[in-house]
Amino acid sequence: MAKRLLTSLSISGLIIGAIFATWSLTPSLLPRNYLVQGALSGFALFVGYGFGRTGAWLWRYLEIPDVPAKVRRAIGIGAGIVLAATLLFTLSRISVWQNDLRALMDMPPLQAAYPLQIGAVAVVIALFCLFVTRVVRLLILAVKRQAERAVPRRIAIVVSTLVVGLLLLSLVNGFILKQALTLADNAFDLIDRQTAEGVVQPQSPLASGGPGSLIAWDDIGKQGKNFITSGPTAEEISALSGRDAMTPIRVYSGYRSGDTLEERADLTFNEMLRVGAFDRSVLVVATPTGTGWMDEAAMDTLEVLHNGDTAVATMQYSYLPSWTTLLIDPDRSKRAARALFDRVYDHWTQLPSDERPRLYAYGLSLGALGSEHAADVIRLLGDPINGAVFSGPPFPSTLWNSLTASREPDSPQWHPVFRDGSLARFTVTGDGLDNQNAAWGPLRLVYLQHASDPMSFFSTDLAHQSPDWLSAPRGPDVSQHFSWFPVVTFLQVAFDIPAATSVPIGYGHNFAPWEYIGAWVAVTEPPGWTEAEIEALKDHYRGQHLRN
Repeated sequence: MAKRLLTSLSISGLIIGAIFATWSLTPSLLPRNYLVQGALSGFALFVGYGFGRTGAWLWRYLEIPDVPAKVRRAIGIGAGIVLAATLLFTLSRISVWQNDLRALMDMPPLQAAYPLQIGAVAVVIALFCLFVTRVVRLLILAVKRQAERAVPRRIAIVVSTLVVGLLLLSLVNGFILKQALTLADNAFDLIDRQTAEGVVQPQSPLASGGPGSLIAWDDIGKQGKNFITSGPTAEEISALSGRDAMTPIRVYSGYRSGDTLEERADLTFNEMLRVGAFDRSVLVVATPTGTGWMDEAAMDTLEVLHNGDTAVATMQYSYLPSWTTLLIDPDRSKRAARALFDRVYDHWTQLPSDERPRLYAYGLSLGALGSEHAADVIRLLGDPINGAVFSGPPFPSTLWNSLTASREPDSPQWHPVFRDGSLARFTVTGDGLDNQNAAWGPLRLVYLQHASDPMSFFSTDLAHQSPDWLSAPRGPDVSQHFSWFPVVTFLQVAFDIPAATSVPIGYGHNFAPWEYIGAWVAVTEPPGWTEAEIEALKDHYRGQHLRN
């Protein structure tokens, strides 16, 4: 059986598969453990095998003269020797490449890269994928034999392929995918209903879920409860700013606070009126990530910079991870952000311009996708909000992509300069936002991003062309050993996406407080702060991070 399987394998498929697997061992945007690397290499081996086998089939289909058996055998042996040597050399370099990447991200070095484990996982994954495709092929042949009784052979091939394809698609979408999504939904729903250890219902009337709140505490998800109870107190803010401070307002409605987005938006808006959110100097309409998480680093720093004279309002639209929500319903965050933003903006525009708060938008990850859609620049031209901070914009972000594509020619893709910088600016560290050719206009947009973030820099184009962000100069957290390979780089960055938050803050999809400070200072210009005080605040958060 094993011998029969081996003899049935395509030589050209094995050669291309081995090349793909070898390429997949090179570094990409993020460090990988041996399980992820093995899975990636196994899938790359399978995909390469498919390309090689398809090429051989096309050769025969076009009736190109076949290569003599002796020549084929010699080519196979020669290619096998070269590929084996290359693969062994590549495996020996994994530790060097991974540790170089880990050093860029302040991660401890690996003592070993576990090449044997990587190889074992890769073989299992590749064989499983090959087994599945062979089962599908047998099904197609079985249907073809039946179809040939009624129609010509070529038509039977098309019919059998379509029939089996539709059946498999129905099976995957109707059962396998549905069951997987149901299991994931149930699991994350259960997590969302929990309350983190140490989190208790607030007793402040200003807090959502507290006394007099329109939002029930039990309807707020786990991440929302964490957000409401984790903010700095007035005393803590005063200790950092050296000034008198107020208690910040945080309004949050959970996924179960209303049956529809519109109901949750109305509830959030009414809660904002109840707690006096429009009486604060700074008002932020925020869109959370897919799980409902709000980045404490973003909100804490804003509240400290403005001495607590702030109000942040948001609502949960999902409890699934951002990348999962993006696959299932990519527009959900847009609809949620628009529902709340429209409610707030319509009221804000009715207030006297000299009495209303400064209005800003904020979003991280999938929240950035939704928030930039809601705060549409063209729509706001008549009465613009004051600005926005978007961190870790995901690759489908329309405005981010448009601004990046229209960047000045001498600026890199990972740190673009858009025209004179009066409307939109980009930063990879939260600094350097004042080094522009013109002063800020009435609306200020800042994108906070990392060159190593696969959520931002993934693209289907990676399959057939090298991205601009791999050109010199590269981002400070992108390995110099990262090379582009057709198809494989697409797979590498795709595999990086689920691990985007597995690296330390300041890299990948994790953003640091000191980065947010630079962004908020540029967008909101907090009064009374000197450059020395701002640097001291950044140092405080850096020291806090090191202690943790």
